[in-house]
Amino acid sequence: MRKKVLIDCDVGVDDALALILAFHSPELEVKAITGVNGNVPLDTVFINIQKMLSLIQPACKPLIARGADQPLKGEAIHAHSVHGQDGLGGAKIQCKDGETWWLSYPRHASELILKMAHQYPNEITLIAVGPLTNLALALKQDPAGMKKLKELAIMGGSVRTRGNVTPYAEFNIFSDPLAAQIVFESGLPITLVPLDVTHQVFLTPDWMEERVKPIGNAFSQFVIEATGYDTEAHWFKNRDAIFLHDPLAVAAVIEPKLVKTEKLPLQVETKEGKYYGKITEFKDGPKIEVGLGVDAERFLEIFLSRLV
Repeated sequence: MRKKVLIDCDVGVDDALALILAFHSPELEVKAITGVNGNVPLDTVFINIQKMLSLIQPACKPLIARGADQPLKGEAIHAHSVHGQDGLGGAKIQCKDGETWWLSYPRHASELILKMAHQYPNEITLIAVGPLTNLALALKQDPAGMKKLKELAIMGGSVRTRGNVTPYAEFNIFSDPLAAQIVFESGLPITLVPLDVTHQVFLTPDWMEERVKPIGNAFSQFVIEATGYDTEAHWFKNRDAIFLHDPLAVAAVIEPKLVKTEKLPLQVETKEGKYYGKITEFKDGPKIEVGLGVDAERFLEIFLSRLV
């Protein structure tokens, strides 16, 4: 039976790749996509959701909804230096006028999350690959409703490794630490996919040359353009490899044994300062399944096979 999923995202490059993986995986049925401020501002996130659906052209149109455009506290931050001003690394997607591949939900993303939870009790897996603001808002509105979710798969945090926005914090958690702490303390069944494990899965120039370029379709072309891969120089512009953070969170739902987890008690630093957004192991913290190891070769085979 296909797993019903809702994807909450802040569509940058790896979110876009995660959406391709999710929609191209027969194990999953994507019921809805919600957008949150993160890699790029919310308006751009929502445009990118529509662009990706225009590229993917899913047989069953998902509901889409706009969510939070600011964190629960503090100022919004973005990652244009990583994802480009458009969030998609400048990749071009042709959208035909008058053709839509989604159903617009007129209310806030937090309400769509709750609608899905109530409509499909204990069936929806929520895959969150951006800041957790929408989830925290839904928990504040209807904690009992959120308990109807089957599980959460969250890409975020750095538990036993260095952060990527500060030495101590990963972008998604740093963007809204208060929201992350609310979600962690919710009692919901969570699998956290942090940098500890996503830094073990990446595309190299060799993978691009040997496996991505030969596919020769719109999806492989999108990967080439979005990641900034130079097909003549055989290298990525400004980096050595492309980490597949968000696709790994999707793959962990497709094939749970892919990621090796350990149950750890965690807390998030919500006080501003040097350690803001840092996740620490704390004996009295809520226990969460944390990905620490992965079958990287198996993951890459799954990811690449779904570009066809």
